[in-house]
Amino acid sequence: MLTTPQDSAPLCAAADPDVRPARFTPPANACDCHAHVFGPVDRYPYVADRTYTPPDASFEQYQQILQKLGLERGVIVQPSVLGTDNRATLDAVAAGGEQFRAVVVVNEDISAQELQAMYDAGARGVRINLLFRSNFRVDDLRRLATKLADANMHLQLLVDVSQFSELKATLGDLPVELVFDHMGHMPTTQSQAHAGFQDLLALVGDGKAWVKLSGSYRFTAETSAPYQDVTAVAQALISTNPERMVWASDWPHPHIPLTMPNDGDLLDMLALWAPDDSVRNRILVDNPSQLYGF
Repeated sequence: MLTTPQDSAPLCAAADPDVRPARFTPPANACDCHAHVFGPVDRYPYVADRTYTPPDASFEQYQQILQKLGLERGVIVQPSVLGTDNRATLDAVAAGGEQFRAVVVVNEDISAQELQAMYDAGARGVRINLLFRSNFRVDDLRRLATKLADANMHLQLLVDVSQFSELKATLGDLPVELVFDHMGHMPTTQSQAHAGFQDLLALVGDGKAWVKLSGSYRFTAETSAPYQDVTAVAQALISTNPERMVWASDWPHPHIPLTMPNDGDLLDMLALWAPDDSVRNRILVDNPSQLYGF
């Protein structure tokens, strides 16, 4: 069932429109690997059973954000509030052209033909939400993973690795590349010795998994950027395998528990995590080019 914002779930805060540039100059073809577009709701309605209601955040607004940050490429990710109706996400990628890719949300029974059509429209991955409400169980992933491998698409996971038992044993033999949202949502209050985080590091070290260096405000114990307690988490991931890291803004930062950050501050955090220019350029350009086929 689809509904309009006033029917369910409170409205969340809008992104800061006064974005400042980063304090470093991103390289040519730098990519933001995780952003969303929302609205207008009369064209792209939200599902009734949702956690939040976002304000409109158009693709045109997002393009302006990228320009201010000095980024040239972007990946539009289907948010949970739009369910499996991927029109807003794919329409944005169609409007953006070859500098944009999509990650979509699908049902387990999707056909190979439907996946091929989405691939042709710019989709390079499918996102599964194992953190909030979801109609997927972990046991259901294998059949979908096989379809995605055949379609040359990856499986993106929204999951708290500290709450996921035997992560590597469960996911490590899936026949598809894995991408973890927001550094695996690893709470900074947990030790990095936690089995879930160690499993994530092992998957990354083996080249089986990619990680999005993003969403710090979703698992920090601090109240404002630069969320210093996230630095150790990010650096542990980067040092394990810098060739499997990508950076993302998570614009327009829907349903976050803290004060809305400035996107310039978020990009600056990457320079703290990866002070070496060559490593940072790999994270911003080379790795996204490989993962999303730019």
